[in-house]
Amino acid sequence: MSSSWVLIILILASSLPVVVVYIWFRIVKYQLSLNKFLFALLAGAAAIFPALLLQNLFELSSVGGGRRFLFYDVFIRIAFTEELSRLLMLFVFFWISGFFKPEERLNQPVTFNTVKRGTAIGLIAGLGFAILESARIAASTMDTGLLILRFFTAAPLHGACGSRIGAAAVLFRSNPIQALLRVITATAIHGVYNLMIQNPGLPLIAAVLIAFSALVTAILTISGNPENRQLSP
Repeated sequence: MSSSWVLIILILASSLPVVVVYIWFRIVKYQLSLNKFLFALLAGAAAIFPALLLQNLFELSSVGGGRRFLFYDVFIRIAFTEELSRLLMLFVFFWISGFFKPEERLNQPVTFNTVKRGTAIGLIAGLGFAILESARIAASTMDTGLLILRFFTAAPLHGACGSRIGAAAVLFRSNPIQALLRVITATAIHGVYNLMIQNPGLPLIAAVLIAFSALVTAILTISGNPENRQLSP
C-alpha cells in the first residue's frame, strides 16, 4: 500500500471519532451548535502549530541522553508543550465564541455545568489535534506498528487530555489551583502514553488502556447530571 493511501486511511480513522462524538451530542441533546463544534475542532487542530514551534525551541535547549533525557523528551518537550498549546488555543476559543454567560464573567464561582461544557469543548479540540498530528506522523514514517497503534489510540488519548485542558481553561480565572491540577493530570497522562509507545521494553497494551481509561473518565464528566453544583475554591 502506498504512503498516500496510508495517510488517507489514517486521517479518515482519526476523523471517525469526531463523527461519533457529534452524533452522541445530538442523541443526548447536548447544547452545542454545529458552528461551535466545528470551531472547537479547528481550534484544537490549530494547536499543533504552536506545539511544533515550542517543541523545536525545547529541543534546542535539551542536552544529555539516557533515561533522564527520555523523561524530559516525553513529558516536557512533547506532552507539556502540546497541552500548553491546546490550553492557549482554547483560551482564544472561549474569548472569541463568548463561551461564558454574563454572570460567569463577574468572577462568580464556576458551576459544575460550566466545567462540563469546557470539558466537552476540550474533548472536541483534542480530536481536532489528533487528526492533524496523525496526518503529520503518517507523512513522516512508515513504521507500521506505530501507525496501527495511533489508529486505535491517538483520538482517545488527545480527546481525554483535551477534555482536562478544556476544564482547566474555564477554571483558571476562579480556581487556578484546580485548573493547574488538570493541566498536570493531562500532561502526566500524555507523557505516560508517550513513554509507553517509545519504549520497546514496555507493553503496548498499557498505552491503549491509558488512552481509553482516560477517555472514559472524560465522558463520565461530560455526562454528569448536576446542573447547579459549584466547585469548591
